[in-house]
Amino acid sequence: MAQVTVYSTQNCPYCRLAKAFLDRYGVEYRSIDVGVDRKAAKEMVEKSGQYGVPVITVDDEVIVGFDSNRLSELFGSGETSSVYDVIIAGAGPAGMTAALYCARKNLKTIVISEDIGGQALESWNIENYMGYRMVTGDELMSKFEEQVRQTDIRIELDQITTLLPVSGGYQVKTTSGQEFKGKSIILAQGKRPRRLGLDREEEFTGRGISVCATCDGPLFKERVVAIVGGGNSALQTAIEMSNIATTVHLIVRSKIRADPIYEEKIKSHSNIIIHLGCEVTELKGTDRLNGIGIKERLSGKSEELQVDGLFTEIGWVPNTSFLEGLLKLNYLKEIEIDINCRTNAPGIFAAGDVTAVLGKQIIIAAGEGAKAALATFDYLMMKQ
Repeated sequence: MAQVTVYSTQNCPYCRLAKAFLDRYGVEYRSIDVGVDRKAAKEMVEKSGQYGVPVITVDDEVIVGFDSNRLSELFGSGETSSVYDVIIAGAGPAGMTAALYCARKNLKTIVISEDIGGQALESWNIENYMGYRMVTGDELMSKFEEQVRQTDIRIELDQITTLLPVSGGYQVKTTSGQEFKGKSIILAQGKRPRRLGLDREEEFTGRGISVCATCDGPLFKERVVAIVGGGNSALQTAIEMSNIATTVHLIVRSKIRADPIYEEKIKSHSNIIIHLGCEVTELKGTDRLNGIGIKERLSGKSEELQVDGLFTEIGWVPNTSFLEGLLKLNYLKEIEIDINCRTNAPGIFAAGDVTAVLGKQIIIAAGEGAKAALATFDYLMMKQ
């Protein structure tokens, strides 16, 4: 029997997904919280070279991140199924709400997503979702998942790479080589974090650079970090990291574009240093990040900051690369839909932040997911 260890942090949703995957297939493992156990954190870094969680060891093999494809190869059952009424891409607010509504309509449904929660997982505090005075994105999406798990819907932790029309509907292929056929499709795969586009960015990702402060923030306790961005997410991350790190540098390219509540909150944290009108120009370090170069955009004045970590909160890019040529996209590569979440292709619907709908909010995405499911049900009924 393989010796499996999961290095994780308490609030990391990807860590919980990895454990849930192992639990699903009856894999015994040892779980270590590296946000609390500093000795174990050092051990994790020595084994993997990573300052990001989860890290999973299977005997002598080191798996970085929640690599569902590799875990499927090691422990998956390779189960297959017949044709689904609905295939849902994505398990964020839109996808999970759509799944619940499909279940209530007794539609045979599968949800395919590389994570459960999507972009909502990046939210430290949500103060505008009805029914909650304040809730974290992780807590809210756990509630979504708990409700969906009570249905017969299959959730497959994978990523769709190809969507093709076939007789009777559509066929999708995934990164792990699985194929599924559906009579209809709901696209709710959201967006992915935008990159800085700097040299060595890929090299330092997981070695000082992170796009998930919720997951990796505890690893930078009593260290110096930088946050790049000027919107709500960036300010939320800066505020939360100010309670973990000794110093937080907030790098804002132009001006702060956040809700007034966050602008007020950030003023009460004396260890947050704001650099307005600046951009990151260089990433420094040998085997891991230890500094960044920044430049004032107007004066051209350059400065070097010694930092242990860099969190990027500079926006999102739609996950629509596998849809080009099949669906109508706008100039931002978002899916264009009508008021009933229908795309230009019959039987394909879309909801949430992956679409051209103006409001990018959790509550809007959830509502659009419900609309997409109801429109899908009507489509399938008309085809009978």
